[in-house]
Amino acid sequence: MDIKKKKKICILGSTGSIGTQTLQVIEEHPDLFEAYVLTAHSQADLLITQAKKYRPSAVVIADESRYEYVREALADEPIQVYAGADALCQVVQMEPVDVVLTALVGFAGLRPTLSAIEAGKPIALANKETLVVAGELVTRKCMEYRVPILPVDSEHSAIFQSLMGEQSPIEKIILTASGGPFRTFTPSQLKDVTPAMALKHPNWDMGAKITIDSASMMNKGFEVIEARWLFDVEPAQIQVVVHPQSIVHSAVQFQDGAVKAQLGAPDMRVPIQLALSYPERLESTFPRIDWWDMKDLTFERPDLNKFRCLQMAYEAIRMGGNAACIVNAANEVVNLAFRQERCPFLEMANIIEQTLQKMAHQENLNLDDYLACDAEARQVADSFIRRL
Repeated sequence: MDIKKKKKICILGSTGSIGTQTLQVIEEHPDLFEAYVLTAHSQADLLITQAKKYRPSAVVIADESRYEYVREALADEPIQVYAGADALCQVVQMEPVDVVLTALVGFAGLRPTLSAIEAGKPIALANKETLVVAGELVTRKCMEYRVPILPVDSEHSAIFQSLMGEQSPIEKIILTASGGPFRTFTPSQLKDVTPAMALKHPNWDMGAKITIDSASMMNKGFEVIEARWLFDVEPAQIQVVVHPQSIVHSAVQFQDGAVKAQLGAPDMRVPIQLALSYPERLESTFPRIDWWDMKDLTFERPDLNKFRCLQMAYEAIRMGGNAACIVNAANEVVNLAFRQERCPFLEMANIIEQTLQKMAHQENLNLDDYLACDAEARQVADSFIRRL
């Protein structure tokens, strides 16, 4: 790869699943990539360990109560230590940063991602909620500042790869889904689902929040919304297909009927590495497909009656405006409540729907509007949970 200097990477959320795998990619190619900024929400000990190993220029602990602990632990290191949400928005604009990989969980990724875009930094996007909540605003800012978004989600990376070199219009995007751990469950079985059951994803190693979203298929709904903005297509052009083996990561159908798909072992380091090295591919030691082990590749229709969260995502796109912001905020509330055993699995979709119905619809939102909408929707969703 012809690179004159190492790419300096700012990893927003370095202690999470995507963040730790990004550091593995950097470790595979120390001559090409450098971990320049690392950030965490509250996992101070892991952030300290990462900082001592990768020696970034700066770290941010978003939880300000952990600042002194991190600062003292790194006092002998040549590393700047910052704290708080505002610091996240500042470090992404540091002049030496070449790429900002956004791997924060949920709504928290929006402000620092917009800050990075306004600084002209290319975005490697793993935080799908940024486009779910404010896709119209984010894409407009990207055009204004001429900033590319390179998808890190395996499905969107697969679509991106299938479009490489293509000039033809997209007829349809085929967005694959594993179906999660409850694909074959009946509605009566879903009533008894526990957090421990939902946290056991059959194929992917992800954080707790995303794993629960995968179990409810809200994660796939968010990916539909993300695809709508990333690839400028209408909702009717995005077809979700359940593919339990997670080998076909997604595909694109063109106007002549031809379909191009990207296949690979279920390993997030592959799309992460491509987002950092694009437009070139690098060698890796990551797992390969064993073609002789693949007895079957199966494809099914998603059951929208059983997994209503996916249906609500399509409805949010149709409504536009602040609808997806409301759905995301309510989902973050019920997701946490389910993990804390305060909300049954099937009630999550009900509360999200009730929140969407209760909130006033808004169009043409700015960042402050999105922040206010998010806060109000969380309060509304929480009020419904307290009535359970």
